[in-house]
This record gives sequence, structure tokens and C-alpha cells, in this order.
Amino acid sequence: MKYFLYKLIPPRPTFPQDMTEMERKLMQEHVAYWKDLAKRRIAIVFGPVSDPRGTYGLAILEVEDETVVNNISANDPAIKADSGFRYEFIQCLNRSCESKIFYARNVIH
Repeated sequence: MKYFLYKLIPPRPTFPQDMTEMERKLMQEHVAYWKDLAKRRIAIVFGPVSDPRGTYGLAILEVEDETVVNNISANDPAIKADSGFRYEFIQCLNRSCESKIFYARNVIH
């Protein structure tokens, strides 16, 4: 298995403060989707990051390869809605992630 750092970038930096009702509903669907991935232990950890430059979503994924990451994103309601969200990901070096993943799985969950 490989580990990937996944970043969901909202349509605008002010998104959390000024999202519309439709966007709020979309975010509820998005969170439900990622909770399911976490329950199935595909998403090791996920959630919003409060960055001074703009809030974004962050996750650590444990999957076979990049194809699975792209499929996960393609099925994310935030991406499927074509409402301005985009994503980026990068593969983690396994040795540097393994102890942190172990901690996240066994202590945080």
C-alpha cells in the first residue's frame, strides 16, 4: 500500500465564511463521503485546515496507487458537482509516514 497526502481546494479562500445553502448541502454530502472512506480505513485522517491564506481540506489516504486517489476524487460530491473545487495529491514516502499512520490508527481512532 501507498500513502498519499490529499488536498481539496475550495472555489474561493472565503468559502467557509460565505458558502451558500446549496454549497452547505454539498459539504454535508462531501463529509459523509469522507466519513465512509475513514470507516473503511482508506482515509486515515481527514478534515479542514485553517490556513491564513484560505481554508482547505486535507486527508491522508492509504491506497494501492494514484489511480485509486483519482477515483476517490472523481466520486467526491464536491468534485462531481463541478462547483469550483479542485484537488491535489502527492505520494508520501512510506518510511516517513508509517509511524504516524500507526499512531493515527491506534491512538486517534
